[in-house]
Amino acid sequence: MALYLKKTLDNKAEIAVWQITETEEELKSMCSVPNDEMEEISWIKSESLRKQRLAVRALLDQLFDEKVYLSHHDNGKPFLENMVTNISITHTDKFVAIILHETEDVGIDIESLDRDFKAVELKALSEDEIDDLDDDRRNEQLAIYWCAKEAIFKRLSLYNVDFAEQIEVERFHPRGEGELEATFINKDGYEEEFDLEYTTFERHVLVWVVG
Repeated sequence: MALYLKKTLDNKAEIAVWQITETEEELKSMCSVPNDEMEEISWIKSESLRKQRLAVRALLDQLFDEKVYLSHHDNGKPFLENMVTNISITHTDKFVAIILHETEDVGIDIESLDRDFKAVELKALSEDEIDDLDDDRRNEQLAIYWCAKEAIFKRLSLYNVDFAEQIEVERFHPRGEGELEATFINKDGYEEEFDLEYTTFERHVLVWVVG
């Protein structure tokens, strides 16, 4: 099994990361998947996406003693049918990550630093955020900005959010891990403040928000 990371945060949230090193058949053999979900997975054309879905299941088996039933709201937000636990899920070709909290809303996002994030600069950053970019570490900063905004978007579970106009991330200097401050501006002008954390590993960045 490839449980890469598992830790409980000071705020009682639990984060777990699975590194996808197994074949599809190996993943199937090590996780319990309800029949209807397995049928749904079998229709996915991409092997990589099928493996990501199975790795999510393998990770859930690591986190819970009993079988859990994973579903999604109409907006795509995941929830556990038989658990009073808030959950957020994210994945790349190589990693799957989950964050859980019994009472607080959560959001998490992971991205590979080998991805080109130039498009993110154009569609998701404000002019102030673009001005704060450092040419030497531009792609890494863009990855962290994107993950932070995605994590907040998942935490809020809203439709039609303008990442550039409605989610503002305070200036930061990328390190191996750290904290971020962000503001979400509702369309009625009401502002919500969020504290996020991030870490980097294996050419990936992981950002999460709780509460």
